[in-house]
Amino acid sequence: MKLKHCHNINDLRRLAKRRLPAPMFHYIDGGADDEISLRRNTDAFSDYELLPRTLIDVEHINTQTTVLGQDLDWPVIVAPTGMSRLFHHDGELAVAKAAQNFGTMYSLSTVSTCDIETVGKATVGPKMFQIYIHRDRGLTSEFVQRCKDSGYKALCLTVDMPVAGNRERDLVTGMTIPPRFSPSSILSFALHPYWSANKLFRKKIELANVVEKIRAAKEPMGSIMEYANSQFDRSVNWTDAEHLVQQWHGPFAIKGIVTADDAIRAAEIGATAVVVSNHAGRQLDGAPATIDCLPSIVDAVGGRVEIILDSGIRRGSHVVKALALGANACMVGRPYLYGLGAAGQIGVEHALGLLRSELERTMALLGCSDIGAISRAHIQHCNARIGHS
Repeated sequence: MKLKHCHNINDLRRLAKRRLPAPMFHYIDGGADDEISLRRNTDAFSDYELLPRTLIDVEHINTQTTVLGQDLDWPVIVAPTGMSRLFHHDGELAVAKAAQNFGTMYSLSTVSTCDIETVGKATVGPKMFQIYIHRDRGLTSEFVQRCKDSGYKALCLTVDMPVAGNRERDLVTGMTIPPRFSPSSILSFALHPYWSANKLFRKKIELANVVEKIRAAKEPMGSIMEYANSQFDRSVNWTDAEHLVQQWHGPFAIKGIVTADDAIRAAEIGATAVVVSNHAGRQLDGAPATIDCLPSIVDAVGGRVEIILDSGIRRGSHVVKALALGANACMVGRPYLYGLGAAGQIGVEHALGLLRSELERTMALLGCSDIGAISRAHIQHCNARIGHS
């Protein structure tokens, strides 16, 4: 299977599965517990039907929009995902360059394998930093200042990870961070010599943003993830989030919102956007599909904050459905990670290209020549149709 034969995101998923050792692939692909929320995130899009309008001029399709103060060529933001060099040796830099080439915003994770400054210098495209409030509040403040100094345009606070979710696939495959050649994974590594050679002979995979603090820690860490987990603060509350909003003083998103009440609270503390997300099904299994949460959140905030839908998107038509229900934009994570694992930067660009082509085609078939024209008049829940039949 070659990249040119990948006609959709699921094809890219299959190619990534072939090219990555099993622990790496399943780290991308898996979710928490029984993976119910993981599956529902995507499946729930099928419960919504698009209602096309005909005999409308769609000769020219305009996908441009403005989100988080940034002019974007299309309403799909590259989501923050941790440890990208696990999937390709070019990691975050490959993804940031692909995002720039596709005229959209790149989001760098706190637990990235390339540091804030290096990514900041790598491209001129708009960048957002995804942050957690750490037990060491000084470390959080340090991240904020580093982002300001490096030209990041927005900050994204993730709030749905007081503890790591129960990702059982990683236990089965022997996944560790950093990767180790263990008895449970050695065969898979041996069957993927290209990935394994890059792992052995290139720069060590580390949590680049805190590597010096890890090295300076008084107590030895069993793995670099132990350091990160030790910094997650379960006592974080809305007052802490409000303080961070004020400290940043710019476009600010809160990620991990699935209820209208929390979206309202985010607006009240000064956030400029909420990301409707259940961490792609990797945290609380049994959380609702995010597309199902969207209408009530849109109605509750009444335009006071921008709304970005995350989790489950696999098609450009999914983006259109989210926009029709009131989202300002969407975030994608797994789709581009499949591309990264399959072929590095060109794989990421292939994933983004597929989604953008599908988005434009869906808009034309829907009878919308401009992103701003997509509305709830273009969508219905299938239960509504059945109820009126």
